[in-house]
Amino acid sequence: MDETVTIALAGICGYGSFYVRHILDEGGARNVRLVAAVARRPERCPRLDEIKAAGAEIYHDLEEFYNAGNADLVIISSPIQLHCPYTCMALENNSNVLCEKPLSGSVQDGLEMAESEKNSEGFVGIGYQASFSDAVQALKRDILAGDFGRPLRLKTLREAPRKTSYYARNDWAGKMRSEDGAWILDSPVNNANAHFLHNMFYVCGDSRETSAKPVEVRAELYRANAIENYDTAALRCRTENGTEILFYTSHAVPSDVGPVSLYEFEEGVISQMKGCGTGFTARLKNGEVREYGSPFEGGANKIWQCVDSVRTGEPVVCGIEAALSQTVCMSGAQESMPEIAEFPSDHVTTSEEEEGRSLVWVKGLQEAFMQCYARSLLPSEQGVEWACEGKTISL
Repeated sequence: MDETVTIALAGICGYGSFYVRHILDEGGARNVRLVAAVARRPERCPRLDEIKAAGAEIYHDLEEFYNAGNADLVIISSPIQLHCPYTCMALENNSNVLCEKPLSGSVQDGLEMAESEKNSEGFVGIGYQASFSDAVQALKRDILAGDFGRPLRLKTLREAPRKTSYYARNDWAGKMRSEDGAWILDSPVNNANAHFLHNMFYVCGDSRETSAKPVEVRAELYRANAIENYDTAALRCRTENGTEILFYTSHAVPSDVGPVSLYEFEEGVISQMKGCGTGFTARLKNGEVREYGSPFEGGANKIWQCVDSVRTGEPVVCGIEAALSQTVCMSGAQESMPEIAEFPSDHVTTSEEEEGRSLVWVKGLQEAFMQCYARSLLPSEQGVEWACEGKTISL
């Protein structure tokens, strides 16, 4: 039987509940043991009694945990500004790490995490679950095998409404920095919809564990909600191999759209046309059609593959190096438009729902982004009346 792998969870509320559920419900069969949970307000976790019954101790921060014990694998589902210090602390204490996406709030933090990993015996996986999926791994194998030729242009449209309660749920949502000055840069590009930007870099990487590197970005960043950072973005990035990456995303919309993706290669196209539940379909120039399945099936693969890597020493498919491209692109986008553009007030409307859960959205934004996506243009290039042009940033 496989040796027991001990796990500590840093973050058990919010998205951390995903990890709680899978480890409590499936961990026994996979011979993993939950030894600790770290949370500032553990009472908010609905399964706290089960966590305690499993034998896990409760701590208020990671340093307190390491003063008392250790774990083979630390899963970090804490706020973005804690990704770097928690990852480095875990590595310094000889733990392996699965850190939830995004990698970090800044390129500097990402590089510090990489240096810490280099100087430790542990590994770091980054929780972009699509990268760990069977669908994306199969697609990437075929891309690496040369079946599709060189990547030319990849684009994705993802619009996901977020109500005012989303920004009120904690003290860092929509923020650029934490109170102590740590970078957060929370946005749809660096949080909820980061998967879709990352995946375009990842499938173009020149090995299983790497992503294509961005060298230039131009972005348009907009805001409808009363937040520090942006809730809407359109960006164009170019990689070192000349591939064009286009990404359109917003939380200030009335309804859910996408992800809609089209990956254009020399010898075929790969598309995802009907949202998260649908798979990638590839159509090659020779007439062959390949179905790859949904990249969001098997979302817990990232947990169990990291557990396997603890036992075998094999590298994880998505680590710091693979995730850094999204961070570099995201940071460059912020530099492209350092002053976030406000949507005109006569375009912004609020749908009143139950108290604290109203939705702020922009009239005509969905239609404008759909047109931009179809034509592979940014809003300023499309001539959208509220559009503001960002600077081109060398990365």
